[in-house]
Amino acid sequence: MKAAIYETFGGPIEIRELPNPTCSPHGVVVEVEATGLCRSDWHGWRGHDPDIPLPNIPGHELAGIVVEVGDLVERFAVGARITVPFVNACGDCPPCRRGDQQVCDVQTQPGFTHHGSFADRVALEHADVNLVLLPDEIDFDTAASLGCRFATAYRAVVQVAGVQRGDVVAVHGCGGVGLSAVMIAASRGAHVIAVDPASASRELARTLGATEAYSDASSVRDVDVSLDCFGAMETMRASIGCLRPRGRHVQVGLLGENGSPTVDMGRVIAKELQVLGSHGMSAHTYPAMLAEISAGTLRPQALVREVIGIEEAAARLMTLDASGAGAGGVTIVHP
Repeated sequence: MKAAIYETFGGPIEIRELPNPTCSPHGVVVEVEATGLCRSDWHGWRGHDPDIPLPNIPGHELAGIVVEVGDLVERFAVGARITVPFVNACGDCPPCRRGDQQVCDVQTQPGFTHHGSFADRVALEHADVNLVLLPDEIDFDTAASLGCRFATAYRAVVQVAGVQRGDVVAVHGCGGVGLSAVMIAASRGAHVIAVDPASASRELARTLGATEAYSDASSVRDVDVSLDCFGAMETMRASIGCLRPRGRHVQVGLLGENGSPTVDMGRVIAKELQVLGSHGMSAHTYPAMLAEISAGTLRPQALVREVIGIEEAAARLMTLDASGAGAGGVTIVHP
């Protein structure tokens, strides 16, 4: 198969012909039809997660067709159109048994714990727990945009923050996750404030339901829910700082090498703020989101700005830290 691969953190990402992945007894092999270009893979390539085994194929937002099925898989067959959360759960640890597969104790993640989806094919573990069948009306490009960004935003807005009609919601960072959060919060009847330095992202946020949009957070005050969808000390602090008393901050964006920032806990205590984390979304909770997409209530396809090939994706991934590199929506890769 053809794949993008790097051998050292921060080193070149090359396109090579590699052996096809093998199928485990409880897993599947998927022919990748579409995969997302995501800043999380940039963090991985930079070495912000030093546990990634090298060499590594990045890519964790994917949709495709099952081409091999392990002997122990019961719910899926060759030919199934599927997507998958970026957290692949074991299904048997205490969090999994509670239904919290997104925080599985022994999770695998394509592109991080094993070779990912910047390739013709990818192996996925524990298929019966992790695979999600796609409705016919959802195409592969739309499905690939769900895995890390839209589904992550859906859980953060709906399941973690519990956004309701009339809430004032601030979204800090309007890349793929942030724009998804804008759309989802607006669909709940929230008053949404988008914050992003890139004018293209602010303009798109308005078209997706944001009532206000600013280049920085200095004008944002007294909000009910604030989400840091970018992942930096500055955006995290701005998100916590703009909350009303008893407001809710949700940390969605990865903080990378600054993963242990200082937090003004005095303010958190005095204002009785809630500081929450959100990490992906379990496969068993996808149906409600997919139903809203099928009904047209949510339109993640509106976030897809371009489709590129694997060669361009490899080059783009290495520049995702550049100013404005993630502005304006989601980039989909066709391997």
